[in-house]
Amino acid sequence: MNQPERLPSALLGDKSNLSDKARLEILNLNGARPLAFLGQAFRAWAAIIGMIAFASYMDSPLISLVAIIIIATRFNIFALLVHEQVHFLGLRGRYGDAIADLIVAYPLLGVTIKNYAKVHLSHHKFYFTNKDPDHLRKAGVDWTFPMSSLHLAKLILSDIVGLSFIKLLRGKRHESTKLFQRPHPSPQWLRYLFYLVTAGLLTYTGTWNIFVMYWVVPLLTVFPLIVRLGAISEHIYNMPGASVIESSPLIIQKWWEKLLLPNLNFTFHAYHHFYPGVAWLNLPRVHDIFKREKLINESNVFYGYWAYLKYLQSSQQKPVTSAGSSGRGTHGA
Repeated sequence: MNQPERLPSALLGDKSNLSDKARLEILNLNGARPLAFLGQAFRAWAAIIGMIAFASYMDSPLISLVAIIIIATRFNIFALLVHEQVHFLGLRGRYGDAIADLIVAYPLLGVTIKNYAKVHLSHHKFYFTNKDPDHLRKAGVDWTFPMSSLHLAKLILSDIVGLSFIKLLRGKRHESTKLFQRPHPSPQWLRYLFYLVTAGLLTYTGTWNIFVMYWVVPLLTVFPLIVRLGAISEHIYNMPGASVIESSPLIIQKWWEKLLLPNLNFTFHAYHHFYPGVAWLNLPRVHDIFKREKLINESNVFYGYWAYLKYLQSSQQKPVTSAGSSGRGTHGA
């Protein structure tokens, strides 16, 4: 398997290239944003409950399909909020992890803040080395582009029939380590109590059929597809020792992508690695600062997921020249 080309760099430098003024500005963006965190969680729950109620009332196959897709996009919001909490950017204090587990992690049926923290923080600390669990898990043909249409179709089929969900959960666990212990982890009994109470309520209300249709089905089918898109857009893998800039695209969502598939600025992912203490809502401000500091090569910025996916499937094997001279113009144009 050939090693993929390094990305044509959208970023012309990292935080070490910033002026003192810019560093101070970004430093002031650090810290948890609990109200924004709770607001996102509340809106995601409202959308899920609203779609379940509407689809159940209408009893239409088409509306049920739309509901399943929309609900899966809100599950993705849950997952992204888990990511925020892992970096202590959501809820702080003794009960922060417990509340986050209850409202965004446990609903994903198998995810916990504590377990995901071990994987994700290892990824940050050991980026693209043999100690990076994400890098090891995604080193293979399933994450190598360009990819044959047949292989891509097999991966998508694996997602929509539910086979990828268990792999996804296993990939978010990590061997026991003392490196990333949570200061106030949720007690184990809380997780069991959550599922026990949920099962009791579903049994009492006779709504197991609704739960399976509008919770289990989107979680096992559409949600893994969205997670795959997010992972592909996060980094190019199979590049041991690559830097964040070399392996992380800068993708700016189009307005309709933000509406249909909100991602909490996850496609500004290089900035997240530079500044893991900056919450999702402030990453566009970091981008603006980098632009002002003339550290952005606009010709290598991808505008929309489709522009990036087209690049992966058709352009990645072409030689990458110096920034701004590759002859491709602005991505997504």
